[in-house]
Amino acid sequence: MAHIKGEKICVDYPIFNAPHRSLKKNLLRVATGGRISRETGKGVTVRALDGIDLDIREGDRVGLTGHNGSGKSTLLRVLAGVYEPTEGFLDVQGRVASLLDISIGMDFEASGLENIFLRGLLLGLSKTEIEKKLEEITSFSELGEYIEMPVRTYSSGMVMRLAFSIATSIEADILLMDEWLSVGDADFVKKAEDRMRSLVYRTPILVMASHSKEILQDVCTRVIRLEGGKIDCSSQN
Repeated sequence: MAHIKGEKICVDYPIFNAPHRSLKKNLLRVATGGRISRETGKGVTVRALDGIDLDIREGDRVGLTGHNGSGKSTLLRVLAGVYEPTEGFLDVQGRVASLLDISIGMDFEASGLENIFLRGLLLGLSKTEIEKKLEEITSFSELGEYIEMPVRTYSSGMVMRLAFSIATSIEADILLMDEWLSVGDADFVKKAEDRMRSLVYRTPILVMASHSKEILQDVCTRVIRLEGGKIDCSSQN
C-alpha cells in the first residue's frame, strides 16, 4: 500500500565562498527562503526544509503552496529521492513517478526512439516495460517519422511532446508534480490535459506544488502551505 511518512525532515545546503562575512556571523531568516546560518568549520548553510512532518496515504491529493523559495520544490525532490534529508526520517512506500523535470536525461544527438529507452530507464522502467509502452508513447507524441530522427532536429514543441508522452506513460503509486503540465499546440494541449487528469486520478497518491489556487482546489483533497522551509499549520485544510 502506498504511503509517505516523514518526521522532522530537514535539508541543509552548504554555501561555499559566501560573499559577505556577516552571513557567517549571524542567524538570519529571509523572506524568500529558509534559514541562513553558520556551522562551525563548514561555512554557511541554508536550511531549505526545517522540521517537516508528513503522513500521506492512498487517496490523498496533497497540494503544496507558498511563495518562491518556501521549500516546495525541495520537498518534492526529497520525496523523489533526488535529495537526502540531512536530519529526520522519511519512508516512501510505493513506486514513484516524478514529473518535476520531464526533459531530464534527453540526449539530443540520439533519435526520439532511442530517447524513449534512455528516459524510460531513468524513470525506473525495465527494457521489457519500455518495449510494451513503445507504440503507445510514439502514437501519443504524434511525431510520425520524426521519431527516427535525432532530437536536435526537433522544434522545442516537439521535444516537449516526446518528453511529456514518455513521462506520463508511467504507472506509479505516487505521482510528484511541480505545477500542472500543459504542452504543445492547441490540439495537443487538449489531449495532454485529458491524459494528465487521467494519470492524476488513477494514481493512489498525488503531491503537487502549484501557485494556482484554482488548480489546487480542483485537484487536491488538502493543501499544505510552506513558509521559510516550515509547514504553516494555520493554513492547512
